Amino acid sequence: MYIELKTERLLLRPLNVSDLQTVNEYATDAENTKYMIYLPNKSIEETYKFLDRVSAEWQKEEPSFYEFAILYNSVHIGAVSVYLNEDKSEGELGWILNKSYWGNGFATESAYAVKEFAIYQLKVKTIMAHCDSRNLSSAHVMERIGLSFESKGERQYFDKRGLAGELKYSYSISEE
Repeated sequence: MYIELKTERLLLRPLNVSDLQTVNEYATDAENTKYMIYLPNKSIEETYKFLDRVSAEWQKEEPSFYEFAILYNSVHIGAVSVYLNEDKSEGELGWILNKSYWGNGFATESAYAVKEFAIYQLKVKTIMAHCDSRNLSSAHVMERIGLSFESKGERQYFDKRGLAGELKYSYSISEE
């Protein structure tokens, strides 16, 4: 399956193993992944395993998640995704940008495009996103794309970062 989403400034296309170098650049950077539960990656092999799994998912007739590469002026600058629950009624958004591109609205632009894709193409009924409570930039992205604050909880990092606060935002499509 090959899906492209275009925004005013960005092209979103399937993330795949050909993106290994650019993904590894931001996925192994401690500052870039400070608030990401499953990152940073420790090696290029770890990044490759992730991309291999993502590439395989894009080959399925009905993927359970969609990971898009974010391209700006033909340069791969990050990724944005939607992961679906078992009955595909809910989607969880996520994004990461190379820190060199922070502060330009690219996360908002790409997350909004994937939110719209999930609602209108995948027909999900609820969109949600989570972030570390200290990651105010991500919380602002969630608000700008139309998600509302739902709850505050905790998240457990799998390394020395330990326990942290977590914010959950969501958007539900009302039944007519």
